[in-house]
Amino acid sequence: MLLSGLGIRSGVRHRTIERTLVALISLTLRHAKKYWWFITIVLVLQLLSTIAALWLPSLNAQIIDKGIAQADTEFIWNTGGQMLIVSLGQVFTAVVAVYFGARSSMGIGRDLRREVYRKVDSLSMLEATKFGAGTLITRGTNDVQQIQMLVLMTLNFMVSAPIMAIGGIIMALREDAGMAWLVWASVALLAIIVSFLVWLLLPMFRVMQERVDSINGVLREQIMGIRVVRAFVREIFEAARSGVVNRNITDVSVKVGNIFVLMFPVIMMVLHFATAAVLWFGGQRVDHGLVEIGSLTAFLQYLLQILMAVMMGVFMTMMIPRAVVCAERVRELLDTESTLTFPDTATAETPTNGRIEFTDVTFGFPGAEKPVVSGVSFVAEPGQTTAIIGSTGAGKTVLLNLMLRLYDAQSGGITVDGVPVSSLTREQLAATVSLVPQRPYLFSGTIASNLRFGRANATEDELWDALRVAQGEDFVRGKDLGLEEPVSQGGTSVSGGQGLRRSVARALVAKPRIYLFDDSFSALDVATDARLRAALPEATAGATTIIVAQRVSTITEADQILVVEGGEIVGRGTHDQLLATNEVYQEIVRSQLEEAEVA
Repeated sequence: MLLSGLGIRSGVRHRTIERTLVALISLTLRHAKKYWWFITIVLVLQLLSTIAALWLPSLNAQIIDKGIAQADTEFIWNTGGQMLIVSLGQVFTAVVAVYFGARSSMGIGRDLRREVYRKVDSLSMLEATKFGAGTLITRGTNDVQQIQMLVLMTLNFMVSAPIMAIGGIIMALREDAGMAWLVWASVALLAIIVSFLVWLLLPMFRVMQERVDSINGVLREQIMGIRVVRAFVREIFEAARSGVVNRNITDVSVKVGNIFVLMFPVIMMVLHFATAAVLWFGGQRVDHGLVEIGSLTAFLQYLLQILMAVMMGVFMTMMIPRAVVCAERVRELLDTESTLTFPDTATAETPTNGRIEFTDVTFGFPGAEKPVVSGVSFVAEPGQTTAIIGSTGAGKTVLLNLMLRLYDAQSGGITVDGVPVSSLTREQLAATVSLVPQRPYLFSGTIASNLRFGRANATEDELWDALRVAQGEDFVRGKDLGLEEPVSQGGTSVSGGQGLRRSVARALVAKPRIYLFDDSFSALDVATDARLRAALPEATAGATTIIVAQRVSTITEADQILVVEGGEIVGRGTHDQLLATNEVYQEIVRSQLEEAEVA
């Protein structure tokens, strides 16, 4: 029973190793095609460098046996000159090979990171959420880095190591075939050690990368939520949580380090035993006249070269388990089929009016008991404001995300000017729709670069006009650098209200046909909110405006109000119409009036 269990686990591990190796090889070969010329140069130069290294012990043996033993000074000088030329040639070819190997590996890493980024960019919110931000960051940085380093080490060492080992064996046998058994015994012993270490390391490296994901995720949460942590005085709790993931990755790192620490003494022990064996048995063969001293010296040098080549292979082998795990993780990401597909080229005209129509749209998250939105149908006309209101979790934001194609409807259709949104390219959709999210996000750069995010060629006058409408002109002009004022990543250097107004200005600069406001005004005070709403109609004239709101007071002037409850539209009309006929809307108004009276 025990043996059968061990056999099953061994078979599973073997299949896992095979699968990960295939992932690593396929990734590297696919991206290496672009650099075949550089790689060819590396192979040729590494071959020449190895041949030169293998030639040197033979020349040294000749100096000992034919020069020193026979006191032939001229032969020593001539052969020594040859050794000098060969040594310089070896150094030159090795340096140039390393240069082109580095160029190739860095290029492969760059291309792989680009592919990972493009894949992440193409994922829908469903796939991105499934992976998580922490693991996506790890796979695009640390995992790719491990693959890149393996390629670098392969081109620099793994190419020359087999040549050195095979060539060393041939040259050693030429010097003294009688001690061939020492070569085979030493190489076999090192091979067994390497295989055992790889068997131990592969699952450890898999666990290590998973724990790197965990620590990245925790750190991201703590950095993004630092205000909440401090507000609730949860520093001790978060420190303890960080300590747990830190301790977990430390534990597995210590286990890996223990194997590395054990590896080098074992390899050096094999080297020392091999050297002692050569001197012992070789000395006896010299004493019996079976081999000359120079040949014995060359044999010892070749044996050390063979074992050094095997040791380089061992070092490479220690890197392979982590690299293959990383390759499998990157391959998993790249093989993920996004539920969103955008046309590569425009097959329809870019909408110019902005009329949105939902027709019996249904969407639900995988595994959910019921859809988030079900059978939703409505029309939002250009030049009008459509407001969406409802309780928390009613599906309001999901409707906006469906318009932006962050999700795709499971049934029904969404069209803009009669064109399905699924027929629009990314560029067409971006030119048609602009979003002001509930939590505005600013990118590192300047105020101007953030405002030009939706339209890169916008003039300064257009930026100032957008800021004026968004009620952000005064505090931007108050900055020393104005529009060139630096912005920190995420906009953490500004208040929530200032970030929101810049986000509104960014949407206005893009000049789309459709504006989506996802409860965007909740961070504003009543006076600023009123001024902003008074200025918006002129700036968005002729465009379709859709507002998700929580406060009834902010949507009373909307041309159409949609009341959403449980993912369905349970009421539609103007404020007065709904107030007279719709119970859900009446309840929302009543609850907010009561809150206002209490306040």
